Amino acid sequence: MDARTAPLLWIPRVGATRPTDGALRDRRQRPLRDLRISLTDRCNFRCGYCMPRSRFGPGHRFLPQSQLLNFEEIAQVARQALALGVRTLRLTGGEPLLRRDLARLIGQLAALRTLDGEPPDLAITTNGSLLADQAGALREAGLKRVTVSLDALDDAVFRRMNDVDFPVAEVLRGLEAAQRAGFERIKVNMVVRRGVNDAQAVLLAEHFRGSGMVLRFIEFMDAGCHNGWRMDEVLPSDMLRERIAARWQLLPLPATRGGETAQRWRYADGAGEIGFISSVSHAFCGDCTRARLTADGRLFTCLFAAQGHDLRPLLRGAQVGESGLRERLVAIWAGRNDAYSEQREALRLLRPERADMHVLGG
Repeated sequence: MDARTAPLLWIPRVGATRPTDGALRDRRQRPLRDLRISLTDRCNFRCGYCMPRSRFGPGHRFLPQSQLLNFEEIAQVARQALALGVRTLRLTGGEPLLRRDLARLIGQLAALRTLDGEPPDLAITTNGSLLADQAGALREAGLKRVTVSLDALDDAVFRRMNDVDFPVAEVLRGLEAAQRAGFERIKVNMVVRRGVNDAQAVLLAEHFRGSGMVLRFIEFMDAGCHNGWRMDEVLPSDMLRERIAARWQLLPLPATRGGETAQRWRYADGAGEIGFISSVSHAFCGDCTRARLTADGRLFTCLFAAQGHDLRPLLRGAQVGESGLRERLVAIWAGRNDAYSEQREALRLLRPERADMHVLGG
């Protein structure tokens, strides 16, 4: 059964298993393949869909340094996650480039190994504001891939979107630095809000055609409880794709792996590819393979969850060792049954509280 078109209450057989490939599976038989690691809850932007200034103004209290996981604790969780089948480690925030001495952490994570004995697929998602000065050092430390959030090409629209008057030229400079650094893959993510920045989509497509970078369009999601989400501000990916296809012919591409979030398309004239992440109009809960570790050590099994599982007692003070941490991760994932996007309408009423996106890293 295609998970994107599955009935609302479809539930595969219950009970986590450990298949022959060693990967842990949840109650819906989804393997644990990706760990997103938030390095900080702070950000230097105030994008309305993530950290609106009305909620995260000058008086907002962010996590004190003492509550953040240190690099060794992060590496400890990552090592055990890799032992359970994780292949990709993605560093997020807040804004991860605000974390000091980041290259040292990347070096620690790059030295870890997957179940296959390979280095992990090590990536980062950033707003790009600090990337120009750090790209080279991060690549040298072992970072493989970079994703940059860019919600407009027009400078006035971009400044309005980030709400800190930051110029788009600096983000573009960061992308150029990433290309020079030689990352294996560079992606650009645009969150599309109907009536706010959707007119920028075709402009961004034109700009990145032929660049070697992959542009992806993300539907405006109801992550957290403070971004003013409304369904009428969601521009369905199918409609946006039609806009772009009216300018350049598009051909579908297959997924590169299971659990991929984006539906991939390529330009018929060979000018590259684009993607559409459609959590609202085409829910992909059925093959979601991602867990999220917050900067203060809570593990979330869904972007739209209200509560996480606190791992800090196992990392600080509890005499359980790494085997105890691994057993806790197994128990958490084995009990996972999340499928928020498939059941959005009902769960928004039953479970109105959700953790904010800047805490979970998107």
